[in-house]
Amino acid sequence: MKKLVAISVLSLGLGLSAQAWAQNVGGGYTGPGIPSITVQEALKLSDDTPVVLVGKIEKSLGNEKYVFTDESGKITIEIDDEDWKGLTVGADDVVEIRGEVDKDFTSIEIDVDSVVKK
Repeated sequence: MKKLVAISVLSLGLGLSAQAWAQNVGGGYTGPGIPSITVQEALKLSDDTPVVLVGKIEKSLGNEKYVFTDESGKITIEIDDEDWKGLTVGADDVVEIRGEVDKDFTSIEIDVDSVVKK
């Protein structure tokens, strides 16, 4: 009986410790980050430059590509299926996208890492 009580107490203690640890995991930097810019400003940036844009996803072009628009213009963006993380966005929703400029010889688009509704 004493072994059963000891095992129960130990299990309870380990469970509470794991729960406390799990609640403390995840923190991170909370200070200023990359300021949002406009589509027109993004079009002038170099390849692989990190960007934050705020606007609307106007329509799907297929193959994970979309038309993103803000007050300054439009740009093609690429959002991998896993980067939606369950978020549903309509054409009238304002979103913040974070990603990098993807520039080649014939086109420029934004390779999106995350999408958040505003």
